[in-house]
Amino acid sequence: MNTPSELPIWAAWIVVALAISGSLLALTGSVGLIVFKRFYERVHAPTLGATLGMALIVIGSTMFWSFVEGRLALKDLLIGVFLTVTTPVTLVLLARAAVYRDRVEGDDHIPPE
Repeated sequence: MNTPSELPIWAAWIVVALAISGSLLALTGSVGLIVFKRFYERVHAPTLGATLGMALIVIGSTMFWSFVEGRLALKDLLIGVFLTVTTPVTLVLLARAAVYRDRVEGDDHIPPE
């Protein structure tokens, strides 16, 4: 199989379901940026949505390219690994910087130590 048009219909439905589910999870995380009021609440929602949504999209993409190329295609998993590592690290660094800033400024609404 060399073209996407030769993809079996059942595989196409699974790939589409994974891609749409992942996109909806990422959208849910993005909506959290608007809904939540405080920084500490806002920073958590997109991280979860992006990580879980990315996982479903990467699984769907890997499945799609595996069927199209006729062999196991693992190149998309590398993108998933990088995003899985960097997203939580970014969350921790942003949260620590915000806590430090709020403690220096004397804000009373910071998380406890």
